[in-house]
Amino acid sequence: MASVAFEHVEKVYPNGTHAVIDCTLAIEDGELMVLVGPSGCGKSTLLRMLAGLEPLSGGTLRIGDRVVNELSPQERNVAMVFQDYALYPFMTVRQNLEFPLRMRRMPRSAIDQRVAWAAEVLELAPLLDRLPKQLSGGQRQRVAMGRALVREPSVSLLDEPLSNLDAKLRVEVRAEIAELQRRTRTTMIYVTHDQTEAMTLGHRIAVLDRGRLQQVADPHELYERPVNTFVAGFIGNPPMNVFPVRLQRGADARAQLTVGDQTVALPADALPDGAERARSAGLRPEAFGSVADAAAAPSTLEVTLEHVEYLGHETLAHVRAGDVHLVARLPGMPDLAAGQRVRLTIDPRQLHLFDQDGRAL
Repeated sequence: MASVAFEHVEKVYPNGTHAVIDCTLAIEDGELMVLVGPSGCGKSTLLRMLAGLEPLSGGTLRIGDRVVNELSPQERNVAMVFQDYALYPFMTVRQNLEFPLRMRRMPRSAIDQRVAWAAEVLELAPLLDRLPKQLSGGQRQRVAMGRALVREPSVSLLDEPLSNLDAKLRVEVRAEIAELQRRTRTTMIYVTHDQTEAMTLGHRIAVLDRGRLQQVADPHELYERPVNTFVAGFIGNPPMNVFPVRLQRGADARAQLTVGDQTVALPADALPDGAERARSAGLRPEAFGSVADAAAAPSTLEVTLEHVEYLGHETLAHVRAGDVHLVARLPGMPDLAAGQRVRLTIDPRQLHLFDQDGRAL
């Protein structure tokens, strides 16, 4: 196992596409770091550069205390798990697990020992004599993970490994990967565009957009304190509502928040210093309170219901305040209908403010 460091790393393709821009990121030994962002943001390019499959255009890559810029993939001792499993279809599970060890010309006894360990850790022992076509998607993914782990790599790289699985299986294999990393303490870098995977798996999460690193933080901090409107609007399901606002302080020292065509009264202490510089605001869907309590609440917003999603334990209400569209997460299954006018409470403690450049205040 080893730490990983990207130091001012750049990647520019021959056609001029700037895939990665000045990326500096340190990953600790034994950490599970998730790289997340929309398609084309540069996350897989970072992974491929670390694996030695793409040359750097600038900057330095370190694995442990070694600079690896000029080292071949074999010399880096990095294992990569792809989204399509990349198993040899004519080999059994046992043979797939043995293959990278045989390529290293390891003794038979050492190969048997490592394969037995991987089969136990990943619960593959009953499947060792099967071919990949005889396995489920989740079992194939475990074999791909096992083939990476038997090499005892310094770093394991996972490039959207769950994208080919159905929703139920994704949850199961995601839990298996988290448990496997916890037991083996392998340094893992996991790439996904699915922010739910990122939030449930990562010790820390690195959010990228258009080649630039936006924020690196643990899931709680990322959710509670996004550094800009991109992170605020990307993390969360549904994501944070981000909308233009005007803020001013009234004569009674209370604050006034203009949302769409309405003004909402807020306690003065709900706003940070410099709040008047805010040009946009953010509210998580859960920042809106129960419709039934709205009449007695000091901060309310009258909205028009556009669409309602009943999920059993909660309801997602898609609403409009003037020309501002919002999503509110409400408990239970309140009796709501499209076109209805309702009042929602707002928790001012959950208000996020951003300046004209989209940076958090």
